[in-house]
Amino acid sequence: MNDLEQYRIGLTGYCYRMLGAATEAEDAVQETFLRAWRKQDQRQGQLKSWLYAIATNVCLDMLRSAQRRVIAMDVAEPSRAGTEFPAPLPESSWIQPIPDARVLDPANVVAERETIRLAFVAALQYLPPKQRAVLILREVLVWKADEVAELLDTSVASVNSALQRARATMATRPSAKPLDEDQQQLIERYMQAFTRYDLDTLVTLLHEDATSTMPPFTWWMRGRDELMAALRGAGSEAICQISTFAPAGFANGAPVYGQYLEGKPFSLQVFEVSGGLITNTTTYLQAGHLFPLFGLPVDEFSDAQSS
Repeated sequence: MNDLEQYRIGLTGYCYRMLGAATEAEDAVQETFLRAWRKQDQRQGQLKSWLYAIATNVCLDMLRSAQRRVIAMDVAEPSRAGTEFPAPLPESSWIQPIPDARVLDPANVVAERETIRLAFVAALQYLPPKQRAVLILREVLVWKADEVAELLDTSVASVNSALQRARATMATRPSAKPLDEDQQQLIERYMQAFTRYDLDTLVTLLHEDATSTMPPFTWWMRGRDELMAALRGAGSEAICQISTFAPAGFANGAPVYGQYLEGKPFSLQVFEVSGGLITNTTTYLQAGHLFPLFGLPVDEFSDAQSS
């Protein structure tokens, strides 16, 4: 069934929003294709609707035994500069980043980016799985109520009720900030100042209410002053000066970079930008296994490669 491949990006985006993890989303799509191949003689209706019905069942099966994935703001109060890191949570606890190219239609990248922002995907995880599916299908993929009802084998009234409850829950969650046209240049200035340990420049690039998180730790900080105090802490200058950053396109609608320490993979950093200032950095530590997903080398990396 070679015609399945044309639906990979859309299905991966759907499964990612359902599951909150890039690796699990790609596994779900592979399982969807496998089930479709095995049951091709049982297909009814349009291929696209049939595939999404299979993918929905795959995701619901995966979610039965899974805990809700989160961002740090969901599970802890902000920390102060100098606070020790707590014990890390398992990787399965966290919303995982995903490259835009894996989940967004190239023709609608700008319009769709808001629906894969980390804050949006984290908010989706608060919904019961079937409400989550209804919201994604109706609000993100713009399916009609009767199409969703047929896919979920339920009534239009049930779909509309689930959508109303899902919207009410989503309205209580923090919203993602919009993209800024000059974000790439701004973040490159931030990188240059960071590796020079130029705190005078860094402070001018951060929003006064900027936040910073570091999965797998629940430790996170809010406020430019706290972030700068942390950067002034012992050992920060050395880490800055042995860091190299490699651009890796966009993840969850925001610029993503691989950070290397002395040429070795150290973290993935996702930046949120609004109004010409950096509003959030999410630094995924212990994320070397995700580097290939973003086209980043996992062996030695030099400054020459990043230029």
